[in-house]
Amino acid sequence: MRLDVDGRELVAGARTGIGRYLREVLRAAAARGWRSTVYGDANTVLEDAPAGVTLTRLAAPGTRWWDQVALPLALRRSGADVLLSPYYKGPVLAPCPVVLTVHDLYFIGYGGRRWPLRDAVLTAAARLYARRARAIVTDSEHSRRAVIERLGVAPAKVTTIGVAVGAEFVPTLLADVARARYRLGGSYVLSVGNFMPHKNLEGLLRAWASLPPTLRAAHRLVLAGGDAGRRPRLETLTRALGVTASVVFPGRIDDADLPGLYSACAAFVLPSLDEGFGLPAVEAMACGAPVIVSDRGALPEVAGPGAAVVDAAAEGALAAALARVLLEPEHREALRRRGRARAADFAPARTAGRLLDLLETVAGAAVTATR
Repeated sequence: MRLDVDGRELVAGARTGIGRYLREVLRAAAARGWRSTVYGDANTVLEDAPAGVTLTRLAAPGTRWWDQVALPLALRRSGADVLLSPYYKGPVLAPCPVVLTVHDLYFIGYGGRRWPLRDAVLTAAARLYARRARAIVTDSEHSRRAVIERLGVAPAKVTTIGVAVGAEFVPTLLADVARARYRLGGSYVLSVGNFMPHKNLEGLLRAWASLPPTLRAAHRLVLAGGDAGRRPRLETLTRALGVTASVVFPGRIDDADLPGLYSACAAFVLPSLDEGFGLPAVEAMACGAPVIVSDRGALPEVAGPGAAVVDAAAEGALAAALARVLLEPEHREALRRRGRARAADFAPARTAGRLLDLLETVAGAAVTATR
């Protein structure tokens, strides 16, 4: 098998869920002996690439030209069996089968945004890409239902395959130097991700501020992520709530440090108002962290019995869940055990392996059709 991949999400110094998704797919493909070509732009970096994976940078005057001209030409030269796009989009006219991964549809009006013309254009484009793709992969049944309903895709064309959790996410000792680098202090509650509105970090800050002062004094709330553009708004709210002393913004966490930070936290919280999957919650569970998630999007489905699930609309629910985890050791340990058991369902052999099986089937069907 020769697999080609749209790898523009692989950027040095930026950690994204899509980037992690691609790395696990490439690892799994290499383990099967496949040859993989990652196509990127000037910003793409292939770090620690497994055997059989190469990077080709394509020059283009813009994103649409890269998508619809430069990439199809490169695919024709490479002789790829199949192209995997980790986005909702792909070449409309490609010389090989295209498999899309639609993580969510947040980009076309989720989260309460209403820009009718923009959303109509994006929806039409997404429907075209979906129609031209040979198969579509979603991370959760929640996202699968949205793709089928909103993009008008036949159910048989859409397969749900959870995101693989890297082998490095296991209970790990947090080095003192990392604790100092990120200003963690002693006990801390952790949240990892970008600072977009649907992540509901303002709700998390308000829940934190409502905790008893003695509880806040014994722990820190750590909001980790390199989303510098949206950080000032959260810092302003932190000051307004009077909790600056107990809230830390450490910035982006180095990949090598992340398992240790998950492992050492008193609780991990993902209070999002919408998620297509919620990979940080699964990574945290794999590291043995007690996890709290909201009841929105795919989070209850993905976390299953491995996390405490709270009603995002119920006032005081998140604060009560935090207080219980921080004050009740038995509850905290039960969440650790349940979380690790649940995270095992997202081992690469069960997730990335299934994706490779699908890609192989799609490529084989294309060959048969041309005979």
